[in-house]
Amino acid sequence: MSNAPHILVVDDELHVLRALRSILSANHYQVNVAQTGEDCLIAAVTNPPDLIVLDLGLPDMDGIQVIERLREWSQTPIIVLSARDDQHQKAVALDKGADDYLTKPFGIEELMARVRVALRHQASKLPNQSAIVQSQDLVIDLANHTVLRNNEPVRLTATEFKLLAYLARNANRICTHRGILMAVWGDAYIDQVEYLRVYVRQLRNKLENDPHNPSVLVNEPGIGYRFIRV
Repeated sequence: MSNAPHILVVDDELHVLRALRSILSANHYQVNVAQTGEDCLIAAVTNPPDLIVLDLGLPDMDGIQVIERLREWSQTPIIVLSARDDQHQKAVALDKGADDYLTKPFGIEELMARVRVALRHQASKLPNQSAIVQSQDLVIDLANHTVLRNNEPVRLTATEFKLLAYLARNANRICTHRGILMAVWGDAYIDQVEYLRVYVRQLRNKLENDPHNPSVLVNEPGIGYRFIRV
């Protein structure tokens, strides 16, 4: 257990903390808990976790504030668990630096899948990580700006590659419309969601086996997109 990933669970409801501790411990993770935003920040400094599972409705500060303060110094993955299910709240949490968002109530299997994905994503950020990203029959070389599909070169425009590279570098993580537009096109385009959709459609036509039923560049309805790396 000493080498097992360490997860910090933050929720003000005791029964939720007990349930999550039991579930995560049963899956061989080390688990610490906190009931307030301040306790979360202290725990993240004194015993840095590999992953934080965070409720937004905390008694001393809003979970969004906790995310903002953590992101001032930490890149630890954050999975938000919240009863707030409106798309705006999800987008705000993700824009502020959360890696994923699950709405309560949630299934145990889905939670564990999201935990595994977040930990894999964090592990892939090692300093000497490969510049090669693979998904199904795609091979993306981020350093040399090349893409192969079934070992055949795919011709992309500079903007198409920049968009694909951003999504691939954040593989399996939800990328918000606003975050993508800012990273790829700049601040002047942050509200041009239709512009983004056009480019995603172009990429799907070039990369997906079935562009109308994408399996690599998938929608997160009302929020953004996720590049599926398997």
